[in-house]
Amino acid sequence: MSSLSLFDDPPSEAHRAAFERWLEDQRASGSLRQAASAEVYRDMWGAFTTWCLGQSPAVTLASLDLRDLQAFQAARFGRKSSDLSLSPRHALRLVRLIDRVLRHHAASNDLPANAAASDWLASHPEVRYAEAANADPLPEFLSAAEAKHLITFLSQARPRPGLSPARRDAHAAFTWQELRNRTAVALQLGGGLTPGDVRALTLASPVSRGGRVRDRPWKVAVPGDGTSSARETPIAPWAGELLQHWLQVRKEARIQGDFLFPSTRAGKPWGKESQYKCARQVLEDAGLDSSGEGGSFRLRHTFALRQLRRGFDREEVARWLGVEPDVMSKYQRVLVAPIDVI
Repeated sequence: MSSLSLFDDPPSEAHRAAFERWLEDQRASGSLRQAASAEVYRDMWGAFTTWCLGQSPAVTLASLDLRDLQAFQAARFGRKSSDLSLSPRHALRLVRLIDRVLRHHAASNDLPANAAASDWLASHPEVRYAEAANADPLPEFLSAAEAKHLITFLSQARPRPGLSPARRDAHAAFTWQELRNRTAVALQLGGGLTPGDVRALTLASPVSRGGRVRDRPWKVAVPGDGTSSARETPIAPWAGELLQHWLQVRKEARIQGDFLFPSTRAGKPWGKESQYKCARQVLEDAGLDSSGEGGSFRLRHTFALRQLRRGFDREEVARWLGVEPDVMSKYQRVLVAPIDVI
């Protein structure tokens, strides 16, 4: 098959077509089933394409080389964009995507494969082995694009005035269990809570008194568990809105017991395995990778990094997380280079 017509197309069309054909085949094979996952990949590829087209001359799929990839990766540092912040794991995901699209493009057009992406990984072991089980991993966290996407996904479970009637009332279709699951995940991302913290919360935990918006919780009181002391931690406004809605639905559904997030209407405690599976399902439904050791703890790490990036003192953030200040050193390793954390 001749590739002349493809390479005569504008570079923007060539980039777009290569990605869409790869995506179509991924869907057809069943390798990519979640629509949200496709959007995350599209954002990643879009950022790469934008950079390529901004170079002079524009970087094409055929001309991409190691120097281009190095320059692209360097350009990500300190830039607030909709793609990924450059932790080694995120860089690995991005370069893997580039490699897969390039190889699919080559196979589809009977061309030699451009191995620039795989060669770049081979020359950067700190990225290549970012997911190795025996590595000393940095805290896993969500990129800005992933966090924003997850917040939007979670917020679909609450009333949203100002939107079209269909979107505004979409929350009415959620069961109380689905709302519970999304609210619990929201407190992990918006308040830095651990799964154990979430299960231990009681109806007395949400604090709305003294907040900026009447009746909207702005922090939660986390009970002590014998190994850590009781503490209070602030929660993001969007998480407070979701928690406020959950409290209303919980009351209207006449759910019993004192646990904020019970397992049953009778108030049975939420089991560790059940809560883990529910959180994992929320992440998968949002199109985010739920595998690996990071799990939902990535949400807690994202919260911690955001607070440090915003300038809060490490001792104060440690107090919110319920850990000793020296634990915060692992986050400092991530913050050595500027990152984009929502």
